[in-house]
Amino acid sequence: MAMRRTVYTEDHEAFRAILRDFIAKEVAPVYPEWEKAGHPPHEFYNRLAELGVFGIEVPEEYGGAGLSTFKYQAVVIEETTRAGVTFGTTTVHVGLILPYLLAYATDEQKARWLPKFISGELMTAIAMTEPGTGSDLAGIQTTAKLTDDGRHYVLNGAKTFITGGVLADLVLVVARTAPATPEDRRGGLSILCVDTKSPGYSVGRKLDKIGLKTSDTAELAFNDVLVPVEDLLGEAGQGFSYLTHNLPQERLAIAVGGYASAEAALRFALDYVRERTVFGTSVASFQNTKFVLAECATEVEAAQCMVDRALELHDAGELTVADAAKVKLFCTEVAGRVIDKCLQLHGGYGYITEFPIARLYADTRVSRIYGGTSEVMKTIIAKSLGL
Repeated sequence: MAMRRTVYTEDHEAFRAILRDFIAKEVAPVYPEWEKAGHPPHEFYNRLAELGVFGIEVPEEYGGAGLSTFKYQAVVIEETTRAGVTFGTTTVHVGLILPYLLAYATDEQKARWLPKFISGELMTAIAMTEPGTGSDLAGIQTTAKLTDDGRHYVLNGAKTFITGGVLADLVLVVARTAPATPEDRRGGLSILCVDTKSPGYSVGRKLDKIGLKTSDTAELAFNDVLVPVEDLLGEAGQGFSYLTHNLPQERLAIAVGGYASAEAALRFALDYVRERTVFGTSVASFQNTKFVLAECATEVEAAQCMVDRALELHDAGELTVADAAKVKLFCTEVAGRVIDKCLQLHGGYGYITEFPIARLYADTRVSRIYGGTSEVMKTIIAKSLGL
């Protein structure tokens, strides 16, 4: 149906086959239970660890496969989306947190955290967003002040919309270690790796979302939490540049999800319209159905081309902030349009949550918000045009 892809090798496709089989046998049958609970059981992450999902990009000395590529993660995103399921907060654990640890953790920190990261014993999250600040990271109010003996930071503040916040064992918290100045609003931000068992650390409400029901999202609060200085990530005051360093990969992951969601919606709609009959004929036989699905197939193809190009650029270390903004903007907007049209072709059944198209519809909406809103993406792209 689609153009031939050249972005993946036989190794990627072998990994894809293992995942597809695993999802069919171990995830799809219990997925409704996960949705009710709001997340998979913690032991599921141990199962993913056994499959090697967490260790692909971790250096061999810490027990990983040592491959510096994003393509295996892209395969995970494509396969879970294809089946209409998620692996809980795996994309955050591997796609968002790991790059920070690989780029900025000391050898001592890596030795302490990475083996447990790979085994699923240490699940991670990152806490940037606050009740009063979303895309404006420079507006962060959470503070971390050094104790008089210089051995700990005292962390105070609150975060919200934290993916994986309920089950996480280690959370990367973005906090102010020095006040912002009028000349540099972005200065003074640092990243602290906080053990969630620390006194004063609390998980507030588990937020009830429109979609993404198996990805736990929480409010976090820090009340005089003592964080050892050994758990500062990288240098104090460099937090903002660290965050922007990883944003292209985060946005690429969301773009892959957008493309995969649109492709899944197209496949669900094709199956449905061939089986469903109205007025004595199949829904697929109407010209409107054919034209709508032809439009959708073309948009999905365009999104795939953009994703594949971005995957190659990212692996080559050449994906710019503006490139990532374009691919995220395009793929998430395509997903919104395509899924909406495909749901319409399902008629009333498209609105019933047991149909995967309904889940896709609810799940995809946030992709135009998190990781930077579509409006923020347009601002970045405009800036790259010199505007």
